[in-house]
Amino acid sequence: MQIPRLHPDTIEEVKLRADIVDVISEYVVLRKRGKDFVGLCPFHDEKTPSFTVSPYKQMYYCFGCQSAGNAIKFVMDLGKRQFAEVVLDLAKRYQVPVKTLEPEQRQELQRQISLRDQLYTVIAAAAQFYQHTLRQSQGQKAREYLTKIRQFQEDTIQQFGLGYAPPGWETLYRYLVESKHYPLQLVEQAGLIKPRKEGGGYYDVFRDRLMIPIRDIQGRVIAFGGRTLTEEQPKYLNSPETELFSKGKTLFALDEAKNAISQVDQAVVVEGYFDVISLHAAGINNAVASLGTALSIEQVRLLLRYTESKQLILNFDADKAGINATEKAIGEVSNLAYTGEVQLKILNLPHGKDADEYLHDHTASDYQQLLTKAPLWLDWQIEKIIENRDLKQATDFQQVTQQIVKLLQNIVNSDTLNYYVSHCAEILSLGDSRLKPLRVENLLTQIKPNSLKSLIPRINKPQPQKPKLSLVNTERTLLEQAEALLLIIYLHSCEQRQIIIDELETRNLEFSLSHHRFLWQKMLEFPLDEVHLISHVQNRYLELAEELEVVSHLFHLNEINKTEILRTPHVIQAALACMERVFREKRYRYFMEQWEKINPQTEPEKDKYYAEAMYIEKIHLQDLEKQRQFSINDLI
Repeated sequence: MQIPRLHPDTIEEVKLRADIVDVISEYVVLRKRGKDFVGLCPFHDEKTPSFTVSPYKQMYYCFGCQSAGNAIKFVMDLGKRQFAEVVLDLAKRYQVPVKTLEPEQRQELQRQISLRDQLYTVIAAAAQFYQHTLRQSQGQKAREYLTKIRQFQEDTIQQFGLGYAPPGWETLYRYLVESKHYPLQLVEQAGLIKPRKEGGGYYDVFRDRLMIPIRDIQGRVIAFGGRTLTEEQPKYLNSPETELFSKGKTLFALDEAKNAISQVDQAVVVEGYFDVISLHAAGINNAVASLGTALSIEQVRLLLRYTESKQLILNFDADKAGINATEKAIGEVSNLAYTGEVQLKILNLPHGKDADEYLHDHTASDYQQLLTKAPLWLDWQIEKIIENRDLKQATDFQQVTQQIVKLLQNIVNSDTLNYYVSHCAEILSLGDSRLKPLRVENLLTQIKPNSLKSLIPRINKPQPQKPKLSLVNTERTLLEQAEALLLIIYLHSCEQRQIIIDELETRNLEFSLSHHRFLWQKMLEFPLDEVHLISHVQNRYLELAEELEVVSHLFHLNEINKTEILRTPHVIQAALACMERVFREKRYRYFMEQWEKINPQTEPEKDKYYAEAMYIEKIHLQDLEKQRQFSINDLI
């Protein structure tokens, strides 16, 4: 079956969505090295990794065989497949709508390409006209506005191609249509003129406005923003949507900012044209603007192509409209922010100023310092939630708690969740450390009521109790099985031995049971790649019949063990989690016992210390439970 020709929009969208690291990691084991990833090249035999993948460039390159390309080419070359076939598969995987080109569509595409070329030409002519008019006597008011009010230098005015649209209704129309002889329909499609509703004829879209060219990533003018120099509304007017221009997919000054974004590894998004221009004039060249609309996911993904750290700082106005714009932008990218795909920060300048106003009274260094201190979006959201709230009042306390729960419940990373639960619990405790564990429990049970309920100790201290025998027995059984499983894997799987050693060292764990510890010490006497390890260890045990009897079952694999050996990475993590869980349960009980002995009135610091220590141990226990993705009881 012949695959139909794909529409260029489909191909471009696949290139945008298909992350090269995500695609290649399905076929090659990649390890992070600096900004890039490395692995063994799949196109030739090698023992030392020479295959490099750059997430920033979205390219791969092998220093051994010189193979190179993007995600599409990688899948094509690896599977000897056709271009369209690979694009279709990736489109399905990344949920890209597929558009194809039939013969009639191909003809239409050629017409559109020709139309786009013509539109670029006519818009460039309009930009030159506006720039020329700015230098004429009728542009004096606009020049004074730029140089005196905005305080722009001539090189900045030229860099951004600023101009002036004269006040006449048909000035640009006459220039483009009558003088330059551009087709009337083409000028209209460029968004420069509109038909009159009555009487026929056309009128200019922009009149008596300071003109700001909007350029694409290649630096070609595709639209305009016009600022009124009178009381006319709206104050700012953008070109309508055209074949070349889409507000939600364009960022003002990205053509000027993309190199700086890559160099400083950070993108700054502001609200207005003049905010961007002022920042660039001050040497802060990694700034762009969102064209007066809520920042879209397409715009964010466009920015993230140029930053390795995925750091994005929103510096919108601090007034009500700016706060709303910030919250809308957060809503657009919150999914990316929650999963860590974008490191989102929020900057509100002092006294409600925008970037342009701020730089009139401050230096670029001052602004850079504020960027450095900009809070993460979650911290900013939390500050907005508690702003002007009295947490001593029941109604405010309840509403703030509900909003915090709503904010935190979508956090995916457990470490991040633990941090913000602790942070918010401290806020809600109003400085009373004894209330913090209770606030933590309250937040956790609302965020994840089924899995986290009753994990954190209550503030009311329970009566001291000796650990029940059944609990000790349960811990002993769990520990016995987890340690035995690790020893089985170490004995029977050479390639997993170094992993087990590294994990034990990282987690600071040891084998607790004497017979397991004895066997472990004997095994460590032999090289990691010893294929006859079982035989050698058994020989060492010949004179120790009693010790051998206790661990002899570990030298033989049953059917369950054979299956689990194939799943060793997950099994190792589960076993280690069980071992660490027993260790942390003991620590928790110890801290509980110490806490119960303390009088909070006479020893507040110790009371706070042990309360927080219990909280930390319970959080660790919660994380460890997640790592136990299946029951250890079924494995031995």
